[in-house]
Amino acid sequence: MKTQNFIGMIIATKMEAEPFIEGLCMKEMGTLPFPVYMGGDAVMIISGIGKVNAGTATAYACLKFDPARILNLGAAGSVNDSEELGRAYNIEKTIEPDRIHLRTNSPYIQYPDTMDGFEKKILATQDKGIIDVRTFRELAPLADLVDMEGASVLQASRRFEKKCLIFKFVTDTPEHAGQGKIILEHIKNLRRPFGDFILNSVMPAIRD
Repeated sequence: MKTQNFIGMIIATKMEAEPFIEGLCMKEMGTLPFPVYMGGDAVMIISGIGKVNAGTATAYACLKFDPARILNLGAAGSVNDSEELGRAYNIEKTIEPDRIHLRTNSPYIQYPDTMDGFEKKILATQDKGIIDVRTFRELAPLADLVDMEGASVLQASRRFEKKCLIFKFVTDTPEHAGQGKIILEHIKNLRRPFGDFILNSVMPAIRD
């Protein structure tokens, strides 16, 4: 039975999702149109990478499961060379550098819900992965972190009048630009501490 705290979790990849599947004792409920896992007071959709996947998965979660809120979790790069790998942040603002607002001619901006007691950052979401230091430098005046899903999850959540929280953990900095294998290793090594942080600190606060 759903509660007012029933959560819809949107995560891009199975690799990032595994700590939550294990920690919440989730069971796979199907694979089409997206892999779906359920456990306790949460449903998880593994969206796939990119804006369209993320937005579509969020819409599916809202229509199919009607969660009280959406929680987008996953990896992000930092525009700051000295950022600590593995550090987790609550996103307070999203910017889309590759989506220009027709009225302002500037990157599209949105504001997710936030929670007191967690460090805040600004997230740039774009479909193109960053493979060079120059792009990190160009994004630095606009945002702190970069991903490929957050803003789309937020927009779809708002369409369905859902609260939306975004938490990201840092897996790379400009020095890792274009080093895909290294970044994947960072995700493998850092996903479980991030999972523990969400399960032990964020989700209990949501339920209160």
